[in-house]
Amino acid sequence: MANDIYFMQQALVEARKAYDTGEVPVGAVIVCEGRIIARGFNQTERLNDVTAHAEIIALTAATDYLGSKYLDECDLYVTLEPCPMCAGALAWAQLRRLVFAASDDKRGFMRFGKEILHPKTKVELGIMQDECVELIKRFFKERR
Repeated sequence: MANDIYFMQQALVEARKAYDTGEVPVGAVIVCEGRIIARGFNQTERLNDVTAHAEIIALTAATDYLGSKYLDECDLYVTLEPCPMCAGALAWAQLRRLVFAASDDKRGFMRFGKEILHPKTKVELGIMQDECVELIKRFFKERR
C-alpha cells in the first residue's frame, strides 16, 4: 500500500502539470519493477489531439522505453478512471495492473464492465481519491 500511495502521488504531480496548463487535471505514471518508467498528463488542448490523454501519453512513453508494445509486467497509476478509449489501449498493451484514484461515472470505462481490459489486468481504485477529486472539482469550478 505504501508504494501505491507513492506512485499515486507521482500521478497527482502529473495531474497538477495538466491543471497548470489549463488541461483537465489527469495524470498517470507507469511502473515496472518498482520504478517509474513513464509519465503523462492530459495534453488534448495543447496538442489539439483528442487522443492525448494522460494514459495514452504514458503508454506510448512506456512502450518506447521498454521496446515492446506489451506492458504485462507494468502497473499504471492514474488519477481518474480511464475512458473506454484508454482502457482499450491498455487492453492491447496487456497491462498487468491498473490503479486509479477517482471513479468517472459519466465517461469512465467501468460503466461498460472490466471486460474491456485484458483478462489478466488487475484493477484497484480509491487510492488518494479525495485529493484527486478535489483537484478535478476545483478545475471545473474555475471554468464555470
